Order: sequence, then structure tokens, then C-alpha cells
Amino acid sequence: MKILEKDLKHGRVTVVPEFLDDFWILYTVIQKNDVAYARTSREVRLSNRYERLEKGKRISVTLGLRVESVYWDRSLNRLRIHGIVCDAPEDIGAMGSHHTLNITLNTPLTIIKRRWLDYHIKQIERAATGRATPIIIVSVDDEGYCVAVLREASLDIVAEEHISLPGKHMVDERQRILNEMFKSLTNLLDGLIKTYGDLIIIIGVGFIKEMYVRFLREEAPSIYKKVVDVKSVNSSGRSGVYEAMRSGILTKALQHARMVQEASIVEEVLRRLGMGRGDAVYGLSEVARAASFSAVEELIVTDEMLRESSDEDLLLLEEVLRSVEDKGGRVRVVSIEHEAGLKLKSLGGIAALLRFPVNSQN
Repeated sequence: MKILEKDLKHGRVTVVPEFLDDFWILYTVIQKNDVAYARTSREVRLSNRYERLEKGKRISVTLGLRVESVYWDRSLNRLRIHGIVCDAPEDIGAMGSHHTLNITLNTPLTIIKRRWLDYHIKQIERAATGRATPIIIVSVDDEGYCVAVLREASLDIVAEEHISLPGKHMVDERQRILNEMFKSLTNLLDGLIKTYGDLIIIIGVGFIKEMYVRFLREEAPSIYKKVVDVKSVNSSGRSGVYEAMRSGILTKALQHARMVQEASIVEEVLRRLGMGRGDAVYGLSEVARAASFSAVEELIVTDEMLRESSDEDLLLLEEVLRSVEDKGGRVRVVSIEHEAGLKLKSLGGIAALLRFPVNSQN
């Protein structure tokens, strides 16, 4: 993401999304009642003649909207910002009407907030200064393979293949089927590398993953050089991919990937809650109470909660976020596009790790 202007005194930031993951950042930053400006097209009725309305003409114009909702359209790779027109040229008669801004890559967008919170700015600056490289995750074993691509905000399963191996006494037939699977998987990886980059992690149950690594070393050395880690998991296929995300075994290669960090922090919340030590809380009221004691070390909230809370809850949520930041705590926004976000959603969409326990007597 490119930052063209950052005038926090007047609450104004102008950015240009350059990568698809930038849409997720903007999706979490833009909230109801913000004002968004962008170039758009609008149908304008030019005049009435003989009491009959002339056919409208579509023109290009810059409009300002008071935001009502934001939708990340992943199928068309765009961000849709819907709201009420609050700033427009007088001659087009658009003031007070509904409109939708379709933000695509390389489209300048200005966002105006009454107050920018630290986590808003940090997310935009992080997107502007550096980004995690997509990672290709290969889960392979004697039942087949599953290939996923982990990007900053999403985990996409791109291919799966299932095989049925004969008994161990049929050595030649087993090896033939495995070789066919390895060739199919290697051809798939060759294409994915051209699209997503050259970081590959191989995981799996048992020794088949090591067999595949040897296959790559001998048959596809250029792909073998892109394998950054090989790890064992207890589950096959996509379940193995999700297990790797939860367990943190991908941390070595994905230390800058948001999803791994999110999965790790949500698991830590669940671990502490399970131990009953009182140094983790969940739910807006409990987190707000902990924040009032300056106890929150790290607050975790879903992107959905930031977008879809009632006006009353949103006012309290913003007050809590501001309080946590003012007292040195960290705020992390978690996407519900993956398992960690869904787990946090089941806890009410918000939780916190505490510096010290807070109980009913505090």
C-alpha cells in the first residue's frame, strides 16, 4: 500500500492499494460514519424536456461518502464502500443519495475519521513498509496431498488429490502410484511458484513427506531449493494444514505472517482460560472492566466486531481500544476468514491477555 497523505491533525489519510491483501487492511480500518473519497462514475440526468426525463449520462466524478458499510469482494478483487453522498459537485444533484465506491488496485482513496486510533495507523504503515511473502504449504502423505497458499489475510486451499495405495506387499505398485502423485504435485507447484513466489513448506504424517523431498531433490532441484521447512503433523490433508497453523510449527518460515500470529495469540487466550488463572478474559464487558484497571497487555478483536457492532457497543469498543493503547497495551485485529478468527468470534469477538489477574474483588 502506498501512503500519499497522512494529515492526522485533520483526520485525513490518502492511500493507494497496490496488493490484494491491502483490501483486507482497508476493510478493517474503514468504519461506519467515516468519510471516504474516491473517483467514481455516476449517472446524471441532464435535463427535463417536454416533461419527459432524458436518458441519463454516466460521468466520472470524485465523491465523498459518509460510510454505512464496507464489503470486500474477493471474487472481483475490489473493495465496495457504500454510504450517503456528503460531498459532491453541485450540478450533479447527488447530495444525500446513496452511492457505492468500487475501489480496485491502484485507485487512490481518502479516508477521514474523527480520530485515528493507533492500530489503524499501524496497520496502514505496516502495509506500506513491508509485507509477508505468500507461503505455499504442502500436506502430503499416503492418502494424497493438499496444497494451500497462506497470505497475510487468508488461507486458500488450491488443490487436493486423494490416492488409494495397495498393501505393503505390492511394493512396485505402491511406488508407481506414489511417483504419479509426486509428479502431479510437482507440476502443480511449478505453476504456483510463478504466481505466489518461492517459499514452500512441506508437512505430513509419516515418512511420505521425506520421500517427496527426496523426489524433488532428484527430479526437480529448482523446486527443492525453495523448500524452507519440513515438519510432521498428526492429521492428513487440509486438517494437517489447519493443525500446522494452530500448533505454531510454521513460525520459523512465517514469522511475519499475520495469520500465524493470530492463530498463536488466540490459542494462548484459550490456554490461559483453560488454566483458570484469571489472566485472560473475553467478551466486551469483561475486557472493558480489565481495561479500566490498566490490566490489558494485548487486546484481540475480530474485524467483524469492528464493522458490525451496534452503535452503542461500537462506542464502548472504541473507548476500550483507546484506553488500552493509551496505557501501553497492544491491539490486534483478527480476520474471521480463518479458524483463529472463528474461535475468537465464538468468545464474543473480543478477548484480552492481562498483565495481572482481575477478579470480582478487584
